[in-house]
Amino acid sequence: MQNSTEQTLDPLTIAEDWMAGGRDVAIATVVETWGSAPRPVGSHLVIDGAGNFEGSVSGGCVEGAVIAEAMDVIVQGRPRMLEFGVADETAWQAGLSCGGRIKVYVERLG
Repeated sequence: MQNSTEQTLDPLTIAEDWMAGGRDVAIATVVETWGSAPRPVGSHLVIDGAGNFEGSVSGGCVEGAVIAEAMDVIVQGRPRMLEFGVADETAWQAGLSCGGRIKVYVERLG
């Protein structure tokens, strides 16, 4: 996986460009936060079928978990709601040990 060098563009614009170029694309959107969350509601991360990504929904290992789920969403075509927080044992593994919780909706575009 590698982060795109298109740093100045909005993730939604990048998603459009990737789709126009024939890539399969998913978008992850922060839909809810509680407590200390690194990114606000409405933050986006776009992912293509090769694992390229742009944007951010959290940072750290949460981002890696979201990318992995997004690649599965691209293959299966079914959206998912993901939740990360300190109440979950996996939150420590995913890097959201800051005391907050986030919900991220992942869907395939196109």
